[in-house]
Amino acid sequence: MPSPVAPRSLFPPDPARSAEQLLIDFLPRLKGERLLCTTLGRAQFATAFADAHLESAVTCWFLDLYAMQQSALQVGRRRESFQLVCVADPPEQEFDLACLPFQRQGEVELVRDQLQLAQERLAIGGQLVASSDNAEDSWLHEQLKPLFDKVSRYVVPGGVVYSAIKQKPLKKQKNFACEFAFRDQERLIHLRSRPSVFSHRSLDTGARALIESMPLQAGDNVLDIGCGSGAVALAAAFRLENVSVTAIDSNARAVEATAWGAVRNEAARVTTSLDCDGSTLAPGTFDLALGNPPYYSNFRIPELFIQIACRALKPTGKFLLVTKMPDWYNTNLTRWFTSVEPSTARQFHVFICSGMIDGGK
Repeated sequence: MPSPVAPRSLFPPDPARSAEQLLIDFLPRLKGERLLCTTLGRAQFATAFADAHLESAVTCWFLDLYAMQQSALQVGRRRESFQLVCVADPPEQEFDLACLPFQRQGEVELVRDQLQLAQERLAIGGQLVASSDNAEDSWLHEQLKPLFDKVSRYVVPGGVVYSAIKQKPLKKQKNFACEFAFRDQERLIHLRSRPSVFSHRSLDTGARALIESMPLQAGDNVLDIGCGSGAVALAAAFRLENVSVTAIDSNARAVEATAWGAVRNEAARVTTSLDCDGSTLAPGTFDLALGNPPYYSNFRIPELFIQIACRALKPTGKFLLVTKMPDWYNTNLTRWFTSVEPSTARQFHVFICSGMIDGGK
């Protein structure tokens, strides 16, 4: 999904995180007519490169739609050759420069996957530059060595920058996707996940708790908020007759995974949408909403899940959510619902909410 044209934010721009700032500081050594990059924040390196190379085409690749939308607000209006894209993989085209910043606590498989994809997208003679905010890094260096004949290492204040030139294509591409299955009642459901999808390579216990607690009725229209690999959406679709499920996620690879699962399991009533705020949903059309909100963001994302559910549910609809941190929910769910039924499943706290107050506003 390409970025929308957006006015520049009225707020001061967010500063680049340290690993991305290393790339910005490295700009005098960089050149290229076609740049592929990622960002740890709000496309700060992409913007800096575009300002320094007015004739270059810039593609900043995101996996998360919310991050891309916030970046679009900060970046503001740009020429057509400057693109923010939220897709499962970088565009299928050749680039002559790829720049990727990494934090020391990054997801291991995702780092390897992104490095391999960047190498694959480079033209012969193209340059890959990767940065780490770990001044003593050796791990990232080791990941680059199998991808390039020679990797140069630059120790700079605040971290390390690596540079390599693509001399030839890789002989063999590693597949970081994982196919696995789980059983729900009498049905074996097949899933496929990739790095950055929650939860990659396994079925999360929270998903199991949701699946076992669903107050479904035949013919229900169900919304799965934050669908991940699609396990909950698929289980709901098969549980009773004529159940339809819409699965949304802000992660492009999660949407891809759920769509794959719908095809693999022949679940024609499961549809997907890349959506971080419920904007693709028809209001007041769902009987049941399901969610297993993440624990970071100081409960901003759980509150967003609730708001999405309230807008999407029919007046008689219910919202089922699970968590291991119930205190905030115990205090706040009655802001939106007149009825909150707590229970437990698989060491998770389960809440079935109904009776929206003032339409859930």
